[in-house]
Amino acid sequence: MSFILRNIALCATLLCALTASATQKKNVLLICVDDLRPELNCFGVDYIHSPNIDRLAASGRAFHNHYVNAPTCGASRYSLLTGDYYPEAKNYALFDRAKQLKDGDRFVRPSLPAWFRQHGYTTTAIGKISHHPGGLGGKNWDNPSQVEMPDAWDENLQPLGDWQHPRGVMHALAEGKIRTEANKLDVFEAFDGDDQSYPDGLIADKALKQLELLAASDQPFFLAVGFIRPHLPFGAPKQYHDLYAELGLPPIPHADKPQHQSTWHSSGEFMKYERWSRNPNTDLAFSDEVRRHYAACVSYVDAQVGKLMERLDQSKLRENTVVILWGDHGWHLGEHGIWGKHTLFEESLRSPLIISYPKIPQAGEASTAIVETTDIFPTLCELAELPVPKYLNGTTLRPHLQDPNSKGHDAVSYQSGRQTIRNEYYRLILHASGYVELYDHSNLQGETVNVARDHPEIVKRMKKTLLDRFDKRSEKLIAPQGFDLKR
Repeated sequence: MSFILRNIALCATLLCALTASATQKKNVLLICVDDLRPELNCFGVDYIHSPNIDRLAASGRAFHNHYVNAPTCGASRYSLLTGDYYPEAKNYALFDRAKQLKDGDRFVRPSLPAWFRQHGYTTTAIGKISHHPGGLGGKNWDNPSQVEMPDAWDENLQPLGDWQHPRGVMHALAEGKIRTEANKLDVFEAFDGDDQSYPDGLIADKALKQLELLAASDQPFFLAVGFIRPHLPFGAPKQYHDLYAELGLPPIPHADKPQHQSTWHSSGEFMKYERWSRNPNTDLAFSDEVRRHYAACVSYVDAQVGKLMERLDQSKLRENTVVILWGDHGWHLGEHGIWGKHTLFEESLRSPLIISYPKIPQAGEASTAIVETTDIFPTLCELAELPVPKYLNGTTLRPHLQDPNSKGHDAVSYQSGRQTIRNEYYRLILHASGYVELYDHSNLQGETVNVARDHPEIVKRMKKTLLDRFDKRSEKLIAPQGFDLKR
């Protein structure tokens, strides 16, 4: 009898363990990287040293044609964190949303982390997830009475080190140097020190400690870690610059300033730093040095990503965690004569997106489908088996995760009163004046020749699709029901 009872007890124990495993919620690790164009080995740039992000791509799905909804930090992160198009959005869009929330506006819909928090997740942000590292406002971005996302995080953390305050962290060089007057801060440097010589090393260390705490908890977590490099100024430890010191770089494609009306600008953000009176548009040696320093910053961030993934494996969390790596927008490295973002050209809008989780079908096979940032919110809900809010503007990427050959959908973006739509063959840009740019991506001229006059029917069709997309967004502006923002 005791043998039978022992077997019954053993079966019951196994059944309970299987049931618990089947119902265990998946964790989420969201890694955000600032100003990261698809300048990675796994995205086809073979001279870039990015082994850790490459391994992440090999274990999941890299989306080679992912487009952000806005080519500037705050507005792009708004679409990531809300799943919403916001054509009027600027860098402080999330602060505007916070004010609406504080004023009791019932039309403010739950954000991505708030949605997970409401469904039982511990939500933690470390580094730059919203526009400000640490998520606070005020002169130095450290005023606790001004919270960028008041409904979102159980904790929003930003280690300061020698950089005084979060605003200093955002535009930092080694030895505690911060941007007060941009023209007194070097546009790049390679400091002979360890990873903690720059803020991203501190952000990684804080994230590693947080993973230890989360691993010890029974509660599922949504952990967002935001790295600042390769944002200006391009400072990284010398060991990463050494990877590129003797490297010959390929020519910059389409390096000339457009001769027609476009979203070209004079690279003001870059040009205001100390450049020693050198201009990368007219000084080839200087342009190559800028590109090497950008590459060094990418490799530096790649090393921080590697630390996170190693700790995730060591803590036995990897088997139950969805990992996403997302670049908040691209960055011109001389294409169209631009050094920066803030355009509606391909270089500003295309950024890396990688999603990885255990047993993903055809791991390592990239998707070339066109997708966009607003697709991330519904995708994470489905992967975590949470309800998908009806107000979202994105489309789930679940089919692409099951089959890398699944077809994508047109991607829309916006900036400074101008809007654009990208499909498989063309990009259309609509200016507030009614002026239209149309670029044919099926030929080598790319976004250098405006072919709008040659294809009036394509212009008409794409313009209608673009405007319809934003009309449908307006229809979804309804108040959420049954959502407790004060959890």
